Amino acid sequence: MALTRKGLIVAAKESTYGTDASPVGADAIKVANINITPLQSDVVSREIIRPFLGNAEQLLANQRVELTFDVELTGSGAAGTAPAYGILLEACGMDVATVASTSVTYTPLSASFPSATIYYFNDQIRHKLTGARGSFTINGEVGQIPTISFTFMGIYNAPGDATPPSTTYNDQADPVIFKEGNTSGFQLFSYAGCLQSFSMDLANEMVYRELIGCTKEVLITNRAPNGTVVIEAPTITAKDYFSAAAGADTGNLTFQHGQTAGNIITFSSPQTDLGSPTYSDQDGIQMLNLPYIATPTDAGNDELEIEFT
Repeated sequence: MALTRKGLIVAAKESTYGTDASPVGADAIKVANINITPLQSDVVSREIIRPFLGNAEQLLANQRVELTFDVELTGSGAAGTAPAYGILLEACGMDVATVASTSVTYTPLSASFPSATIYYFNDQIRHKLTGARGSFTINGEVGQIPTISFTFMGIYNAPGDATPPSTTYNDQADPVIFKEGNTSGFQLFSYAGCLQSFSMDLANEMVYRELIGCTKEVLITNRAPNGTVVIEAPTITAKDYFSAAAGADTGNLTFQHGQTAGNIITFSSPQTDLGSPTYSDQDGIQMLNLPYIATPTDAGNDELEIEFT
């Protein structure tokens, strides 16, 4: 009997795509809300004509695994050290630059995407994803723990019974609530409004391919980062977001979460393009919902940055 609340995720970066990187207990990542599709496939039916009614057999093609889970948006606890889930950011098509004892910064890639091996222990049953690549969404709302929600697709490996390894959780600091005092430096189009919530979906497009004579592979074929910022509605004099949305100009989006070295995360998107603003109500207060997309400069791969310090 497997218990739902007994689960474990361990992950390691692959040096060769699709080759099991054999993550161990020291590669454990604190996660929540795990959901797995242990065998995802394209169903091919045998359309056999017979002198009687009934189903024909089905064959499963392009077998893969999909795994989703959340992590708390925290640093490692030491400036210049990547958080435990840093390899997952890389497997979502993010490049990493490290300045010793100072910072770890993630920016998008457009080629040579890293991959990961992820083991999910569902109590005593191990599901293995090799060649895993994915996408993620960052969510922050006042009064809540901000999170990163990951979605991964990987090559199918037959599940098996296995005892979870002895676990050591490293490089994941305790979370702090998304609120005034913990979260600071917010600006959208150079206006420091009253922030209620923030979301950013990296929106990678992923496809699983099996071609004869080639390696089974999960490919990232595009990304379209987008999200929504919800602020207390300012006067038009204070900030005219309607004109900003109607115009062709882009503007900055940034905030810092955390105030203690080793657990500071700064998100920035220097060229956001606003969509159509809408109103909403919170506690009888008029709020402004501002959808956006993050766009790169002509240099490319610079539409967003996540820095841990």
